[in-house]
Amino acid sequence: MKKTALIYCRVSTTKDTQETSLERQEEELLKFAFEQSYIVDQIFSDQHSGYEMDREGLLEMLNCIKTEKIDAVFVQDETRLGRGHARIALLHVMKKYGVEVYTLSDRGPIALNDMDDMVLEILAIVEEYQRKIHNAKIKRGMKRAVENGYKPEKNLKGKGNPEGRERLDLPIDQIVSLKENGLTFHEIAVTLQGFGYKASKATVHRRYKEFEQMKQG
Repeated sequence: MKKTALIYCRVSTTKDTQETSLERQEEELLKFAFEQSYIVDQIFSDQHSGYEMDREGLLEMLNCIKTEKIDAVFVQDETRLGRGHARIALLHVMKKYGVEVYTLSDRGPIALNDMDDMVLEILAIVEEYQRKIHNAKIKRGMKRAVENGYKPEKNLKGKGNPEGRERLDLPIDQIVSLKENGLTFHEIAVTLQGFGYKASKATVHRRYKEFEQMKQG
């Protein structure tokens, strides 16, 4: 069974003469991907600096990687993917989603130096600890919320109250209650996330302000 790949081509300027370079990259990478037994799903290209992340083709490719099952990305060389910090950040994203990076210059998987490997390993460790810290905050917030009288079974459908709110509707009464019990907007947000709500700090703050305005009106 052949695996699925994406092709990414990039040149640094928008000059008309660069169009030929993009076409050449595309042709060479299509052939290279076929030789490596990959099926190319989509081709993305940019005429933009490699130091920038705000590239239309790149962002579309990253969205594809996050939403679909992609096995590899083919680029002419590692600088086509990005330069400087952008390059490391993108290699980290690829590694996170299990996407192999192939380059024509390496004639196979990208050959990283020891420094690159070390930085990517550090980034993975930092991300894992950030996830653990976030989960710990959620648990702490949930504990504090329950101790202060929050009853999630009365606010989630299928959790004891058939007339309860849907998960996507934030319970304003509980937001107010938690705020009055001393939780910050961030703590309220992670607490609600722990109970199944899609809540951000900004949304919780906005809902609380709307409640205050309504009460004053």
